[in-house]
Amino acid sequence: MAAHDARAIARAFAPRHPLGNRWDYCYVLSKLRSDPLYPGVLEALRGSQAPLLDMGCGLGLLAHALRHDGQRQPYRGVDNDAAKIRRADGVAHRTGLAASRFEVMDLATTLPEHRGSVAILDVLQYLPAEAQSALLRRAAAMLEGDGRLVLRMALADDSRRGRISRIGDRAANWIGWMQFRPRHYPDAASLRAMLEQAGLRVSLAPLYGNTPFNNWLLVAHRA
Repeated sequence: MAAHDARAIARAFAPRHPLGNRWDYCYVLSKLRSDPLYPGVLEALRGSQAPLLDMGCGLGLLAHALRHDGQRQPYRGVDNDAAKIRRADGVAHRTGLAASRFEVMDLATTLPEHRGSVAILDVLQYLPAEAQSALLRRAAAMLEGDGRLVLRMALADDSRRGRISRIGDRAANWIGWMQFRPRHYPDAASLRAMLEQAGLRVSLAPLYGNTPFNNWLLVAHRA
């Protein structure tokens, strides 16, 4: 993302006091400048007015990126990390983030009710295979109107990128940024087959950018 856009979005996460904790601000700024995730997701959702459910929303960064991009669809973010949700909610209230709400929810055990679009970004690999399948089937059933299903995940393969992705995910758990170790990396063919069987039209493309990770972007909608 362009530097001026990244700084504008990251500013919402800056501490109110000059000596406050700048971890979230620095993380958001680095994420936006180095990872092609958000430009890819913004493009995938652009033009849709369907309410968006962000499963595994973390700090709610997608909501801020959407509003900065001029996208106004209602946004609901859920995540199992109560500390991140607390910070996401606090930042949203402090900055007057429009039409956005955040909830604590463990997607391994609970799936929310929703109709519209669904985003599942960098989450699948932290769920067991059966929980992944249940989540994707439910997400497919949630699509309504011009709603889209947008996934970003590392795929299972023996490439160098695949190995680096696995190391990076384990490191994120080790430092405490992610609460769980990765459980299961999906493969492209299985993902496509499952979603097409659910009646969706699927596109899948690499979303590496300049990163070393094996990240892919899947976008699906009703056929």
